Amino acid sequence: MIMVTLGTGVGGGVIVDGRPIVGSGGAGGEIGHFCVNYEEEDTCGCGKRGCLEQYASATGIARLARIRLAKDDAPSKLRECEAKDVTAKTVFDALKEGDKVAEEIAEEFGSYLGHAMANLAAVTDPSVIVIGGGVSKAGEIIVKYIEKYYQEKVFFANRNTKFILAELGNDAGICGSAKLVIDKNGR
Repeated sequence: MIMVTLGTGVGGGVIVDGRPIVGSGGAGGEIGHFCVNYEEEDTCGCGKRGCLEQYASATGIARLARIRLAKDDAPSKLRECEAKDVTAKTVFDALKEGDKVAEEIAEEFGSYLGHAMANLAAVTDPSVIVIGGGVSKAGEIIVKYIEKYYQEKVFFANRNTKFILAELGNDAGICGSAKLVIDKNGR
């Protein structure tokens, strides 16, 4: 399985046979820094350019919204916000109300994340991709955009990979920690 956490940044994990892939330096599953746009001029927080995090994190979605809003004067509920107040939540709330500019932003978000997941699926062959983090609170609407672009690029053998939203919310970390302790102690 692949776990994607969409919050301030983009985190992730790859689980194979119940074990996380951590890699030789502990950075296994660090999907937020896949380069997904080789033409990007703005720098990511990591110092590189074009990272998935710049487009699929909560801050990345807000960035996409500010860029889109500056492009023209198309009507949008997002224009009611101060530029600094546009968030991933306001984008997805506007999308749920049928806002066309928010839809364009969701399409761009979905294309970057869906294509990145298709590439990762070609390497890991997951049965499921779980989407969590604060952005996932927008609900099933985000899965629609991710899956659309995933299916556009996915290797044929990975077409049936399921996408689901994480269910534990902010309790995920503590539940995972408890499971590690329980498993280690054999209880």
